[in-house]
Amino acid sequence: IVINKSARTLHQSAGVIGAPFSRGQPRGGVERAPDLIRAAGLLTRLREQGCAVKDYGNVVFEDLEDDEPPGLVKRVRAVGSATRRLSEAVQAVKRDGHTTVMLGGDHSLAIGSIHGHAAAVGHLSVVWVDAHADINTPLSSYTGNIHGQSMSYLLHELQPKMPALPSFSWIRPCVWARDLVYVGLRDVDPAEHYILKLLGVKVFSMREVDQLGVARVMEETCDYLTARGKKPIHLSYDIDAIDPSVTPATGTPVAGGLSYREGVYIAEHLGQTGLLSAVDLVEVNPLRGQTEEAVQSTVSTAVDLLLACFGRRRGGNHPPEYRLPEP
Repeated sequence: IVINKSARTLHQSAGVIGAPFSRGQPRGGVERAPDLIRAAGLLTRLREQGCAVKDYGNVVFEDLEDDEPPGLVKRVRAVGSATRRLSEAVQAVKRDGHTTVMLGGDHSLAIGSIHGHAAAVGHLSVVWVDAHADINTPLSSYTGNIHGQSMSYLLHELQPKMPALPSFSWIRPCVWARDLVYVGLRDVDPAEHYILKLLGVKVFSMREVDQLGVARVMEETCDYLTARGKKPIHLSYDIDAIDPSVTPATGTPVAGGLSYREGVYIAEHLGQTGLLSAVDLVEVNPLRGQTEEAVQSTVSTAVDLLLACFGRRRGGNHPPEYRLPEP
């Protein structure tokens, strides 16, 4: 793929949505992340690098007390309701012409974020950066936690394997397996591995990142996705894709992850394509950090990943209109 040198001006408008939701997994605290990431200066720093920003605030979610699981799937009504509300919020942001920034919350929210994005713009490419594939079906999941099932609800090819669930009848599949790429996988369940092979999903696990290097991985990712036409890209970024030595404050850390540099490079590369149309940043959980430094490292890395999506370059930046002062 040829990097678009003028991409800096193509998506310099961010519509930020907070999604303080934790019911897709069992650990409290992840709902605090949207406000923490804002408090770390995300909006100001985006504006300082020339990005227009509209903050749509936090989506308000229903508090459903009676949410008995149908079988193993946990908190299904809460997740179904929350993702529907998020889908509607994302559609509103896209109608306003912004690149969506969804601050989670847990990764079950990607169901609503990707659904809303596709409803607004049509066919999508999805780049899922994560230690985990999150592609278990409700029937193959070992835990019943929906944050490990998100992609299965969205893929056309898996619909014959999906049971009817309360509060999920609104979802329509919107992604084809050929339009999905995973980067950073290193903790994949047997059923997920079977699904990925069955559907022929493009996967760059940490083994491939080690073997090829992150630059080659991202070049191949973008070549693969654009071979059938340049569709808008949805980047769904789980902070646990980064090694827990850098981002320890997350619910399901897995050793051997992306370095800070590799993680930022992925965001920079996708931002430079000019196709990035929505970003999820999920699974920052301040209650899982053992120290204040652990929480700060995780939150500041999340901010840096988002800044990289919107044009921040480690080699330096300057506004297009900048001129040297005259003596």
